[in-house]
Amino acid sequence: MAIDRRTKMSPEETDAFLGSHETGVMSLARTDEPYAIPISYGYNASNGQFYTRLVSTPESEKRRFLDSNPDARVVVYEADGDTYRSVIATGTLVRIDPQELTVEDVQQYGDAKRPLFEIWPKQKGELDIELYRLDPETLSGRLIEISREK
Repeated sequence: MAIDRRTKMSPEETDAFLGSHETGVMSLARTDEPYAIPISYGYNASNGQFYTRLVSTPESEKRRFLDSNPDARVVVYEADGDTYRSVIATGTLVRIDPQELTVEDVQQYGDAKRPLFEIWPKQKGELDIELYRLDPETLSGRLIEISREK
């Protein structure tokens, strides 16, 4: 297997890619500890922001990470035959107080897809359901095309 082409995606290609997807992996870091979770998201190409809804319980590992104001990284990727695309965004995750939501925020959270059903071991009243925004400090997309030698 040989890589035929490896290129950086343009800002327009990166925005189009993020806008056409709805899931990725978010990694959080504090000191020397990593934590990664699958997420669904909405993406606003005009300001480059990600919007997501995160659910946790008060005693969960996720809650401990979210409460520590961690650095965040979102990875969105796809494999289509011999073409691979990925986008990596890094930045600070910001919790949005529901009382401070703007009309634009509400529209973006509406674009953040979620599963049609959710299964949680706890009652909904025992869950922390919070809205977050990631304002990327860096955003980069890559495209790789490979040849498979037979």
